[in-house]
Amino acid sequence: MSFILADKVAPYAWFPDGASSFVNQVDTLFTVIMWICVVFFVPIVIAMGYFMWKFRERPGYRGSPEALHNNLIEITWTVVPTIIVVWIFWEGAMGYLDMSRIPKGTIDVNVTAKKWNWAFKYENGGEHETIAVSESNVKELPLLVLPVERDIKIIMRSEDVLHSFYIPAFRAKRDVVPGRYNYLWFRPTVEGVYDLFCTEYCGDNHSQMIAKVKVVKEAEYRKALEKAVQEPEDPIERGKLLYKRQGCSTCHNAGSEGASGPGPSYNGSWGKKVQLESGEEVDFDENYVERSILNPQAQARKGYGKASPMNSYAGKLKKDQIEALIAFIKSLENSTAAGKK
Repeated sequence: MSFILADKVAPYAWFPDGASSFVNQVDTLFTVIMWICVVFFVPIVIAMGYFMWKFRERPGYRGSPEALHNNLIEITWTVVPTIIVVWIFWEGAMGYLDMSRIPKGTIDVNVTAKKWNWAFKYENGGEHETIAVSESNVKELPLLVLPVERDIKIIMRSEDVLHSFYIPAFRAKRDVVPGRYNYLWFRPTVEGVYDLFCTEYCGDNHSQMIAKVKVVKEAEYRKALEKAVQEPEDPIERGKLLYKRQGCSTCHNAGSEGASGPGPSYNGSWGKKVQLESGEEVDFDENYVERSILNPQAQARKGYGKASPMNSYAGKLKKDQIEALIAFIKSLENSTAAGKK
């Protein structure tokens, strides 16, 4: 086992506070390499300066035409650096393998990266999602809550471009690549709140793609999980959460009027007449939305009938959840109208 895996390493002024099981290994190897560089660099630069002065060109001076050679020096400056480089490679490889071998019994957290925020989903289905950062909300960033002294596995994916998940205090970093899942693990060792950054340039607001990681005791972590799965009291906010949690957003676009996906867009539809697959027209109101949730094929929109059948949510949603979804969909009309003013 590497000596770098010591129980405790003194903190260094140029490192952020460490809070994971990787800190000792990463910080010590970095520091040893730095001092190796210093030990070699300083004497070499001093010797270069001395030799330039001592053997400078002077009137009447003639250098020896014979090439000088010293076997001991040749062997020393070949063998010693080779040993050091091999040792550095070995320590780096062992550290990389430690970070790559995910242990069993981890707490899994799904992380989704997209321009320009992070979304966290816990094992119980609870979610936290960051929002666009501005001066008004920078102090209210949502948290990724994790328990102390537990192995954590981060399951990462990107919805658009290349991102990178980095928590400096944990010395843990891994790219988030579109089109595949990437994995990262670590063991938080110190309670506290730590920064989380995207460290791969991903567009205009890359610098604002930040979040916080809060490491807490096991009991507080369990409470955070319960809170994360709770639905907001405000009907519109509750409906917005359900719209995403129940998978509505994967088919029904709520971002812009007229935009659609596998299913029709709801934005800007409220209070209008919509044409059905049967050729009839009905009002897009509370009754129509509720019928569409409970029995989607009964009054399917034109162009979205048999080609894109939607499953019924009868028995899956409570009455108050359906009312919250209705309130959210209704609010989309208000937001569209406000945007046109």
